[in-house]
Order: sequence, then structure tokens, then C-alpha cells
Amino acid sequence: MPSPAPIRILFFADSHLGIDLPLKPRIERRRRGHDFFANYEGVLAMALEERVDLIVHGGDLFYRSKIPASLVQQAFLPLKRVADAGIPIVVVPGNHERSKIPYPLLAEHPAIHIFHAPTTFVMELRGQRVALAGFPYHPRDVRSSFPDLVNATGWRKVDADLHLLVVHHCFEGATVGPADYVFRFNDDVIRHRDVPPAFAAVLTGHVHRHQALTRDLLGRSLATPVLYPGSIERTSFAEMGEPKGYFMLTSHEPGSIEWQFHHLPARPMVSVDIDGQVPTAEALDNALRSAIAGAPEDAVLRIRVLGTVPAAARSALSAGRVRDLTPRTMNVEIILPDERRVFRAANQRSFT
Repeated sequence: MPSPAPIRILFFADSHLGIDLPLKPRIERRRRGHDFFANYEGVLAMALEERVDLIVHGGDLFYRSKIPASLVQQAFLPLKRVADAGIPIVVVPGNHERSKIPYPLLAEHPAIHIFHAPTTFVMELRGQRVALAGFPYHPRDVRSSFPDLVNATGWRKVDADLHLLVVHHCFEGATVGPADYVFRFNDDVIRHRDVPPAFAAVLTGHVHRHQALTRDLLGRSLATPVLYPGSIERTSFAEMGEPKGYFMLTSHEPGSIEWQFHHLPARPMVSVDIDGQVPTAEALDNALRSAIAGAPEDAVLRIRVLGTVPAAARSALSAGRVRDLTPRTMNVEIILPDERRVFRAANQRSFT
């Protein structure tokens, strides 16, 4: 008897749609929100072109819980195109959605499955019975609650060739940030020993760095790997050097899973410190010009002005002046620590 064809699952997370994408912007400038939507739509277009068998989104589809209905509709249109083509989709709400998808009626589709509560979705894919258990982001002491939440999905009652757990949480050993902080023992960190070994993998969002956890904190092999695809774009300067993308998962035989990370285009992030304690606006203007000229034209540039800026030099930091210096393709953030003031510019133009 021939072996079943391998199942291919596209897994991505933390798309944060809507960030820096106001409905009625007061100024015209390049918006980071378009970067996130471009990668989101690019992933789904690729999934449709390659005819994957299943798509899983690991949470934080949106950047916050209170958003306009038009944004929900815009996000689910490409998902529905994929679902209309016969590719099922599973979505787990994350912490930014406060554990539920806003305007859920706009997301309704027979092939789109959302974890509104602990449950298990079962589907037949290439001759295998696949069960995806999961629950929405749990905001309080998930470390203690995790075993009960997993049991509440009813996964033990489901006979399947492949069991997967879909959540949006931190697990022991996950790392983040420029200092490589390691999640260990907090109330919001799940213990590996509490993951039932019958699951072939845990698919989770929440941590923005892509990583596959295959060993515990003591270096011992895990029965169930924990996979983070990371965010689809860089959301902050803590991620400035990190590649962004998604996982393609493959199950060649019942109970097994393999994974491969695929890159997505990510805007370069550059941080520059300049001395604000200069005598004239011209001197500060020259420092700004140098910082902008030294960054890629499509960069997200952070300029930190150090020290107290004399009154005679402050005109160089006006929003209008920074707009004039900035290429249309660039996002610039100016930080004045002494005044705790931040403003952003990207060749902005007022709407009329």
C-alpha cells in the first residue's frame, strides 16, 4: 500500500495588522502598516499558489482589540480567497486581540476555524486525520492553568493521525530581544513537561523571534517541539537584526512533523545617536543630514538626540524641517530623551 502524500502546513503569526495605519491620517507619509499588510498578503498568495493543505495563524492577527470593522474586513478578504480555494485556515486569538477576534461575523466562513474557546478542530488532509487542539490567549497564570486548558479542548477523545497544539504563549527556553532574554519561571511561561507527548508539535505565536525549541532548560530533548514563526515584520527596534518569515511544516507520515523557515522581506532598522548639545541649528541640521544619508533609503531610522538641545538649535528639529530632509521611502523617529518627546516623520505632507 503506497504511503500517503505528505501534508504541508503553512504556519505564521503576529501579523499585527493595523499598526500605524489610521483610517483618517492627518498627514501623508510612508506607513509601517503597509509593510505588515504586504507581507501578510504575500504569505497568503504564496500559500494559494503552492496549494498548501492547511494554514495556521498563531495569534495577534491584529495590533489591538478595538479596531474598525473595515480593518477586520480588509484582513479577512485574502483569508477568504484562500478558503474559497479549498484550503482550510485555523486562527488562534492572541493577547493583542484580548483573546477574541473583533467583529467575528466578518470572519465567518466554513473553512475558517477560530479558537473562540478551548476546542479541537478535526480535518481530513491527504488521507490523514489531523486534529488541531487549542485555546485563545489566556491572560492570567497560564503556567498553572495550562494542563486544564489543554484538557478542556477535548483532544484526548479525538482519534487522529496527527495531533497539533495551537496557542499564543511563552514557553520555557524561548528567547527575545538584543540581550537574548530567556523565558523561564514566570506565571506566563508554560512548562514543557505539561505538554502531552502525543502532540507532534506546539504551534505558537507571541514571541516575535522565529525559533524552534527542541530542548528544555537543562538541555534534554523535548518529546514535542515548540515552534515560533515570529512576527512577519519588525515591530520594534528590539527586533532590528532579526530575520522575519514563516514556517512550512511537512508531515510525511502519521505523528511526524518537519519544519523549514522561509524569509519574508523586512525593512532595515537603523539606530543612530547624535549630539544635541551643539551651538547652532546649522550644526544640528548637519548631524541630522549625516544620520539620514548613512541609512538605507527604505530604512526605519531612529535618531536619538543626546543631551539638552540649546534653544538656538531647536529649529533644526521641527517636524517640517525633518520632513524636508527625509526620503519618501524612509520612516524616521526622533527621540529627545531629556524632554521625553518622540516624533516621527517620513517626507510627510498634509492632506488638503
